[in-house]
Amino acid sequence: MIGLKVGGVPEHFNLPWRMAIEEGRFKKEGIQLHWSDLGGGTGQMIRGLENGTIDVAVLLTEGITKAILQGLDAKIIRVYVTTPLHWGIHVPYNGKINTVDQLENQTFAISREGSGSHLMAYVKASQEGWDPQQLKFNIIGDVFGGLWALENGEADAFLWEKYTTHPYTEQKKCKYIGEVVTPWPCFVIAVRNEVFDKYESELDKMCLIVEEKAKELKSNENAIDIISWRYNLRHGQVENWLNETEWNYEGIQYPLAFEKAVNYLLKLELISEEEAKNWRKKLF
Repeated sequence: MIGLKVGGVPEHFNLPWRMAIEEGRFKKEGIQLHWSDLGGGTGQMIRGLENGTIDVAVLLTEGITKAILQGLDAKIIRVYVTTPLHWGIHVPYNGKINTVDQLENQTFAISREGSGSHLMAYVKASQEGWDPQQLKFNIIGDVFGGLWALENGEADAFLWEKYTTHPYTEQKKCKYIGEVVTPWPCFVIAVRNEVFDKYESELDKMCLIVEEKAKELKSNENAIDIISWRYNLRHGQVENWLNETEWNYEGIQYPLAFEKAVNYLLKLELISEEEAKNWRKKLF
């Protein structure tokens, strides 16, 4: 029995992991898997990989790509979710901002530097033709910090996965005014190189178990009820999310997706030409 510490966001995307743990599927393959809910998102997981508090992370493609190209001692072993992430753009509920164009030169709440909420603000600025150098940020830790920042005048906008934040829009803790869709598959599985070198075959088994469970969940006629109950989401929201979401059921590689992410990071000047050299060798 080997032990692996895995971190991921406490969101519906990671239900296949939780269900596989509950069903004892990893233990049957000789893997003692400890799952940690990391509400701080990709930035928190990158820190965890850096300091060894987690071995494996399920995190955003753009964030881990940037981190590895800038020296993080880790590699990507799988694309986990093949479809894009729909980031909701949220603003103070009673504020004066009602449209996306009003956010130019405003302050964005972000969970951490290098997180998805950070990098996607740059993506949105690029799409809107704003000067990315004029973006301002307030680091808030997690979704609850983002909501607090909006309510207390510490930020003008906050990007987070739109279905996760939907209950808060209903509670009038924030206002949804649009979305940003990632231009690549949204979640990948990354591992510290030290762990990969030691447990490559076990990590492959781990990924196969998750892919099998994701395939079962997607085809389960009760999936909407299960996800709705576990994550306190309305049935209609879960149905829409499931229709938009596909996991990587067959372990397929998507090298062109990473090329697109690298080119985007270069365009936004979030990595240098030198850092982008030999990106395939560095990432995988």
